[in-house]
Amino acid sequence: MPNYLRCRQKDTNNMEGKQKICPRCKKEFLCQAADIKACQCSQVALSNETKSFLLNTFYQCLCRDCLMEINRLVAKVKDYPFPGLGGDLVEGIHYYNEGEYRVFTEFYLLSRGYCCRSGCRHCPYGFKKRWAE
Repeated sequence: MPNYLRCRQKDTNNMEGKQKICPRCKKEFLCQAADIKACQCSQVALSNETKSFLLNTFYQCLCRDCLMEINRLVAKVKDYPFPGLGGDLVEGIHYYNEGEYRVFTEFYLLSRGYCCRSGCRHCPYGFKKRWAE
């Protein structure tokens, strides 16, 4: 089993695998960690950068759609590097406005390169504030 995907969720046994809930999108999917070559996660071609990113997350198993989306976000960092202090933030890419507040996007938080463990609304690392309590 790839070491960047750690299947440790509570699950329901199934003859062909285990039904799990994706912690990122909350959709149900079939995990076949016992036969990893047949599992949907092994059918997604992840870049080395994505594999490195996944090693630093709090996620367990992820569904195929979320793995593809994370792979896309990690690749997008090359097109929109992290703006850094005083850098130019691009609305719709790095943040969006919600009333008088700016809300950082999942892409911005991912391109920053680390989890701040503040329980951000769009945390790409899967951190939940209740875990820190």
